[in-house]
Amino acid sequence: MDERLRKRIILFYLGGILNVFLGLYVAIEGVSFLPADTVRWLVLFFFIFAAVDFYFPRAMKKKWQEDQARLSAQRPPAGDQ
Repeated sequence: MDERLRKRIILFYLGGILNVFLGLYVAIEGVSFLPADTVRWLVLFFFIFAAVDFYFPRAMKKKWQEDQARLSAQRPPAGDQ
């Protein structure tokens, strides 16, 4: 796999983990200093972005694999030359 793609995938996963922790922190500690409605919206915001951060790496890896399969199908076998 391309090194740049691998780094991008790792950064997406780290961002997703960070969003989950921030969402949990707001859910647990936010009610003490924010209105309940604001806490719900913030938790929803963080969890949606966490879901996106976990979805994108899978989509990028799947697209990369499809591109690699397409490229290998277009190349003639090594023995035919």
